[in-house]
Amino acid sequence: MTRSELETLLKELTSGKISIDLAIEKLRDFPFTDLGYAKIDHHRQLRTGYPEIVYCAGKTKEQVAGIFTLMAEKETNVIGTRADGEMYNSVRESLPSAVYYPVARIISVQKEKPVMKSGIAVITAGTSDMPVAEEAAITAELLGNEVTRIYDAGVAGIQNAV
Repeated sequence: MTRSELETLLKELTSGKISIDLAIEKLRDFPFTDLGYAKIDHHRQLRTGYPEIVYCAGKTKEQVAGIFTLMAEKETNVIGTRADGEMYNSVRESLPSAVYYPVARIISVQKEKPVMKSGIAVITAGTSDMPVAEEAAITAELLGNEVTRIYDAGVAGIQNAV
């Protein structure tokens, strides 16, 4: 639940547009939902300004899809790191708006555009660092940052950093 969603809920309650019972029902899973295999933190975005980020490694494709589906139902942005193509295909079955970044191994579902925070540079010494660098860069972008990528800035590629 985002701050704006909570504000809307409280305004509807105080204005009489919704009943106390309906407000309680909407807050039933606040701040988390226990899926048995994962506890989904719906309160994180309200507390920190950032959505929950799912570490997908070690989870089944069904678990990843279940987590993404639940979080998307709550109208929050979802980011999954260390995801593979099978996980993405499983998520995409129920969430066709899901996007996969194969080099970064990230799945993303954006329900609302994040507010631009700041500029960040991701710099690598060599091209073998690109998967980790792309994971950092894509995550930063999905959290609302503008990212400049400088790859292969090691000794052999130092001329490219200028």
